[in-house]
Amino acid sequence: MKKSISIIVPIYNEESCIDALGTALSALAGQIEKSGQYAVEMVLVDDGSYDNTWAGLMGLAAKDSRVRLISFSRNFGHQAALTCGYRMASGDAVVCMDADLQDPPEVVLDMIAEWEKGADIVYAIRDTREAETFMKKATAAAFYRLYKRITSTKAPLDAGDFRLMSRRVVDAFNQHREIHRYIRGMVGCLGFKTALVKYNRKPRHSGVTKFSPVKMIMFATDAIISSSTVPLRMIYMCGFICALPVLAYLVTTIVGHFLFGWSVETGWLSLILVSGIFGTLNLVCLGIMGEYVGRLYEQVRDRPLYLIQKSYPEDNERRAGF
Repeated sequence: MKKSISIIVPIYNEESCIDALGTALSALAGQIEKSGQYAVEMVLVDDGSYDNTWAGLMGLAAKDSRVRLISFSRNFGHQAALTCGYRMASGDAVVCMDADLQDPPEVVLDMIAEWEKGADIVYAIRDTREAETFMKKATAAAFYRLYKRITSTKAPLDAGDFRLMSRRVVDAFNQHREIHRYIRGMVGCLGFKTALVKYNRKPRHSGVTKFSPVKMIMFATDAIISSSTVPLRMIYMCGFICALPVLAYLVTTIVGHFLFGWSVETGWLSLILVSGIFGTLNLVCLGIMGEYVGRLYEQVRDRPLYLIQKSYPEDNERRAGF
């Protein structure tokens, strides 16, 4: 009996990449099915694109019966589109990759080989990152290392969303119902047997990245707050550390007043500085707590992670429901 492989691709305003993506996916599917051991489905999720992405995707579906399509009612974000793909995929193994072809499709063959050896999760590790600025590489490296230090995730460093997961891992992942998602961290917390495949990340085929610096900061914030309580612990640690110099200043002032006749009024500048520091610290602490409280509020509302506008074939909509 043939095993099935699902390839899921979240897409947002990538009309210039659609033809190349379709060609690459069809070629990859042909290589996978060549041995006769596997059947392939391609799950493409349009994350509320406002260009001609959907028309291009329908063109791919008309040429290749293995293509399954979902279109969101608006842009819900990369993580929501990826979640939809996992819920829609029916394969014994599920591979996710980006539409810009920075993730070489041929690496999927190596992932499948590792899966056949017994791995439930196969991470693709970026060995090199072509056409990316020094700042982008440096901030990404710093984030991954910080994230690993302050969370309990077991995801390897420099692993993105290009990965293969077995059916039992996908089923375990689909039980999670967080609203604010950092899927790389969620997968890293699942456990199961893992394997690594290294590859060289290519430049985008065309177009521009949809992750602006602001979106990257928001993504990193979601990743840390959704995966760790360390920021909350830092609040009382900062409070304790800041209290030490204030306590030392208080003791020094009292001793100086009684032993050396210091005037208490001479410390007014220090008091203003201390008041300013603690006022700023209070605002920062309230902001951190507000981030957690806000996420609790949004989770309790339990609104859908995404809304489906249309699908092809139509039964996909039922399969992909959240």
